[in-house]
Amino acid sequence: MRAMVVRRYGPPKVLESQQVSDLPPKPGEVLIRVKTVGVNFADLLQRMGLYPGTPKPPFVPGIEIAGIVEKAAAGEKTPLGDSVRQGEAVVAFTQFNAYAEWVTVPANRVFRIPPGIHFEDAAAIPVNYLTAYHSILTMGNLQPADRILIHGAAGGVGIAAVQLARARGLVIFGTAGSAKQEFLRKIGVDHPIDYEKTDFTQVIKKIAPDGIEMVMDPVGGKSYSQSFDCLGPTGRLVIYGFSVAAASSGKRNWLRSLKALVQTPWFHPLKLMGKNVAVMGVNISRMPARGPYMQNVMNEIFRIYAAGTIKPVIAKNFPLAQAAEAHQYIHGRKNIGKVILTVK
Repeated sequence: MRAMVVRRYGPPKVLESQQVSDLPPKPGEVLIRVKTVGVNFADLLQRMGLYPGTPKPPFVPGIEIAGIVEKAAAGEKTPLGDSVRQGEAVVAFTQFNAYAEWVTVPANRVFRIPPGIHFEDAAAIPVNYLTAYHSILTMGNLQPADRILIHGAAGGVGIAAVQLARARGLVIFGTAGSAKQEFLRKIGVDHPIDYEKTDFTQVIKKIAPDGIEMVMDPVGGKSYSQSFDCLGPTGRLVIYGFSVAAASSGKRNWLRSLKALVQTPWFHPLKLMGKNVAVMGVNISRMPARGPYMQNVMNEIFRIYAAGTIKPVIAKNFPLAQAAEAHQYIHGRKNIGKVILTVK
């Protein structure tokens, strides 16, 4: 089969189309014919060798696919304990190996796609919407009229978070670059913030001097400190990324990464208690052990998709062989919404 292989850690050009061996499913695994791949910032960090647990090159990156079940080995079960059948349309969390024509995935990472959801949207849902749902509704338990700041509000997770926040009746602050401000207003951000021209902490303090209830921050470094300062009593800081470590060139820059790490704050327990706030880390790759919970959340996400409450925004669709171009497109901060790879 064909796959996009990271030959060495580095810029997007290290991704190379290669013929690799097919892997038959082991007991408890499912073989899936891939139709679409969701490209996430985690994939870029994998390619650069900056993502925790990344294998040594050569390896196939990616964590999220949609496709059709080709074969299920004996003993396979979905998170709810039933069997996966050949021919079913599914999404899956792959934990690497997504950029390929075929993948084998543990059955507890596989979720059926309801009728009416095409593969492009399906590949844009799991990571983005599960991250946003888990942050806002499960861990955050935000209530109507609560206030939330969403960094990168024009990105994949950002848009998902805005849509779920609107459905929850939250007051939404959102950051993005100058070219994306009109888009933020269009999707319902109450207070768009141009991070290229404005200090977001000043906007928050002016409009909500008592602080707000949640900040979702995938940026990292000093942004964590600034986001933390925006919280009021009962506030929650959700950390789910470290994009500051990746330069727009897509090359590894150890000095940049080290600087970001040095600027990352330490949250002392007594300080958290004193402010009556929480700092929460969200990492969807650590969730498969909570299979029934994930299945229930995915079912709810699919339900509200069918109701028209949420809809992924697809920034651009690239063929699998152009994965390097897809990565560079994201590095350049050009995308509004999700970037997808299509497997022919």
